[in-house]
Amino acid sequence: MKLKTTDLHYNRREFLENSARNAAGIAAGAMSLGAARSPSDRLQVGVLGLGSQGMDLATAVTHTNRAEVVAICDVDVHVLAKAQHEIESQQSSKPVIITQHEQLVARDDLDAILVATPDHWHARMGSDVLLAGKDLFLETPVAHSIQEGESLCQLAGNTEQIVQVSLPQRSGVHFQSAVKLIRSGFLGKVHLAKAWAVHRRKSIGLCAETRPPLGVDYQRWLGPAPQAPFQPNRFHHNWPWFWDYGSGELGLWGVQHLDVVRWALDLNLPKKVIATGGKRSFHDDRETPDTLTVHYDFEDVEVVWEHRQWSNRGIEGRSSGAAFYGDLGTLVVDRSGWKVYDHHEDRHANASEIKQSQVDNFLESVRTRTAPVANLNDGQNSSVLCHLGNIASRLGREVTFDSDSKTFGDDFAANELLIA
Repeated sequence: MKLKTTDLHYNRREFLENSARNAAGIAAGAMSLGAARSPSDRLQVGVLGLGSQGMDLATAVTHTNRAEVVAICDVDVHVLAKAQHEIESQQSSKPVIITQHEQLVARDDLDAILVATPDHWHARMGSDVLLAGKDLFLETPVAHSIQEGESLCQLAGNTEQIVQVSLPQRSGVHFQSAVKLIRSGFLGKVHLAKAWAVHRRKSIGLCAETRPPLGVDYQRWLGPAPQAPFQPNRFHHNWPWFWDYGSGELGLWGVQHLDVVRWALDLNLPKKVIATGGKRSFHDDRETPDTLTVHYDFEDVEVVWEHRQWSNRGIEGRSSGAAFYGDLGTLVVDRSGWKVYDHHEDRHANASEIKQSQVDNFLESVRTRTAPVANLNDGQNSSVLCHLGNIASRLGREVTFDSDSKTFGDDFAANELLIA
């Protein structure tokens, strides 16, 4: 049955309320859980969202002998047709094209579904996948807001489904060795950690409202986001720079590199957050800051995030990464490797493969019913760091966060942004 346009505007407050009810239903045995397969079986996988990230994931699936992509879904039929052709050339079988995610999720021949849509759909689709009794691979941030992410974690906690979050660094051997060295005390006491992303991105310009392109179901693309006329520079590739759909550079790179910091230093969530920055360079339609510095006040260590979207010169000579400053030395790590500085003993490691490894790990977790390397709770906490930085930035002041209640106490303005 085809959904009506009005059915698609499932707002975030409704998602939170329904997720709580769904979690209770699952706990009472309302859904059948997927059973483990024999090692000889090939897993059947679906992919939601076939942009660059979704195609990377689909390609990684086809590069294994453990699974095949049997169904794909996107709101853009041109994207779907191209993806179908590319996937067929990689695995010698043609995935079925589906334009409504509910139909893909409902298929009884799928073991797992990979979600690589814009951020504002993550929580809704992740919830639907779990409710259908299928295992889930979810891009970051895991949700478009803190409360959406908490509701998704509650739902997942009441199932036996495998949920892996796209934090590929956790699958990288060189990242693992860097974390092990930091935790060993080799750097001494780490008092400061930094994470950053410095890229020279292009202006998205100023665009007038127009009709959506032929073959694009724009109402379905909007989904839980507020109703808005179509603008080309708010759609493919540029949606991360608008609050209704994305989380800015913090959502793209901040979750990834701040997760490395949390992982290495065994951090949970900060008490206080302050951010400075804004649109300093670009004079276009984007809403998220092109320049931002965020200070996260943890009990024993200061964590700093920085991004610039108009520059090529990064921190510590690297365009994006993380640095750990200890009283015995400094370690800098990114996807090209890591190196220790200012220490009497030389230590370094070259790059390891991370993207294929994370998909391999997910498929192995699905097959063996064992915990994945990057679980939903870790993904949520690292996503919360992204959201906290954006909330402090949007309010233009320091915010105090209660990690137990997952609220800002009696700060009404900040609490309003827990759902936004």
